[in-house]
Amino acid sequence: MGAFALPLSGLATSSEWLNVISNNLANLNTDGYKDESLNFADLFNQMQGLSGNGDPIQVGNGVTVAGETSNFADGTVSQTGVASNMALQGNGYFVVQDSNGQNDYTRDGDFSVNAQGQLCTTDGQLVMGYPAANGQVSASSALGPINVNEASTIPAQATTSFSIDANLDASSAVGATFSSPITVYDSLGNSHDLNVTYTNTGANTWSYSVTIPSADVGGTGTSTTVTTGTMSFNSSGQLTSPTSPVALSVTGLADGAANLSLSWNLTNSDGSAITQQASASATTTTNQNGYGVGTLTGYTVTSDGTVEGEFSNNETIALGHVAVASFANQQGLTQVGNNNYQATTASGAAVVGQAGIGGNGTIEGGAVEESNASLATEFANMIVAQQSYDANAKALTTMDQVTQATIQLVS
Repeated sequence: MGAFALPLSGLATSSEWLNVISNNLANLNTDGYKDESLNFADLFNQMQGLSGNGDPIQVGNGVTVAGETSNFADGTVSQTGVASNMALQGNGYFVVQDSNGQNDYTRDGDFSVNAQGQLCTTDGQLVMGYPAANGQVSASSALGPINVNEASTIPAQATTSFSIDANLDASSAVGATFSSPITVYDSLGNSHDLNVTYTNTGANTWSYSVTIPSADVGGTGTSTTVTTGTMSFNSSGQLTSPTSPVALSVTGLADGAANLSLSWNLTNSDGSAITQQASASATTTTNQNGYGVGTLTGYTVTSDGTVEGEFSNNETIALGHVAVASFANQQGLTQVGNNNYQATTASGAAVVGQAGIGGNGTIEGGAVEESNASLATEFANMIVAQQSYDANAKALTTMDQVTQATIQLVS
């Protein structure tokens, strides 16, 4: 009668396999879900004796489930256009924390923003990372929630340096002029339009004059001169004098802002920012490091997990850095529902760091990672599992018929 246990073990394991397949199919549309499969093992074989040549005679005791394996391959990235969504590609997990301070780990990046402006999961767990202070993120600081609304405004920053990339026409006649306007900002965030006027004074020599509207400094007339000087060029059209940044000071601003102390940088990555070549005088680019007051208009997540706030003054400032955790043995993680995992002694402790560093995967903002379960694969597995179940059921039925026949022999 103990022989009935063999096909029954086959029925039980086939049933478990069908359960796993059904779970995979049920989670085809679950973001971040990882496909699962079962590992089977034969049960201990009973020793029946030895054969004539000394080989053991053994009869198996059936089959059992030896383990479960998750397929941690990346799922397809689906673009959502939602700024708070993130898709991890490669190794790692997002770190999320519940109200009790328990850290879980997930691949489901379908995040949103709660009433406090913090990134969170659909069930309210907070997305953990390295918060920013004054636009600076320290990866050595303690993990904390990422607040995308904390820096809803940024104060003005007065301009301290500027540069102008321009060419002065070497064929210009003496007395010819050319102007390059540039906008700078004071400590209150108000803008001021400086105008740099170059005047040809002879071969390879130009004078310059920097002016500001008189009304900006409480003066009269059209403009007020801030500084003047002379520029010299060599026979190749490269600036030879001045070689150091030109210092400018704008005092007595009518709006009550602090005086502007400016540095005019005359070099760029290619050498001289101001050149004298035989082509039309033109300003290529202007740059300055000040800005007015800005309000948050949106944010994006970069590949290394930096949450960058975008402000109305065209500035981009870091709001935080999303953390990524990795494990020595992913198969050792335990599933706790809601697309979350927890660390165990088998998985090892979480190693928390940044995306794209130390073997961690990268993050794609405005997207989610879909389930990596395959409909075709699961249907194929279902057919095999069904056949296995049917075969074991047939074996059980046959054993029952043999048993009934044996009982009839002795009755």
